[in-house]
Amino acid sequence: MPELLDWQLLVSVFVTLFVIMDPPGTVPIFLALTSSMTRVQRKRAALQAVVVAFAVIAVFAVFGKQVLDYMHVSIPALQASGGLLLLLVAMELLTGKMENPEPSPNKQVNVALVPLGTPLLAGPGAIVATMVFVANADGPAQWGSVGVALVAVCACLWLSMRFAGVIRRVLRESGTILVSRIAGLLLAAIAVQMIADAVLAFVAQAG
Repeated sequence: MPELLDWQLLVSVFVTLFVIMDPPGTVPIFLALTSSMTRVQRKRAALQAVVVAFAVIAVFAVFGKQVLDYMHVSIPALQASGGLLLLLVAMELLTGKMENPEPSPNKQVNVALVPLGTPLLAGPGAIVATMVFVANADGPAQWGSVGVALVAVCACLWLSMRFAGVIRRVLRESGTILVSRIAGLLLAAIAVQMIADAVLAFVAQAG
């Protein structure tokens, strides 16, 4: 009887995506982005962010190569655009705009969707890694292993953000502001690294 899952592949995909998506590292950024939300809103935001991240990665895993080829968009271009978006968010965190959003007649943008769900959680690294695993998978057992590993990592992400409120209560307002500034600095570094990797990939392609 054939195995339902390829456990070796499952572990490999889980470890790879866990390192790339970094559930523990999302906690300070999640706290910063949701600093003005209530407890109930943060719970909802955590779930929405994970669902969006899973949906984006799953869609790209199945249709990503065809979509990018059709639009003549390269992986480095996708990576650079994600880096630029994260850099804008980092600037808002560093300047305190996230804690004191300007009043607007329009409905406030849901940070759980952008930038948290994508490109922070479902970033170019996670998307490309999953696309490669799916492309190299052979048969239902391996495809299922990739899917189960993705679900497991998303569950870890949800747990880390779901209980971020406990950390917020411990830090209080001043501690949360400090975490916001540190998160902005880290996010800026991540964004610059993404852009630098994209530039290097463009140079390598040109060469």
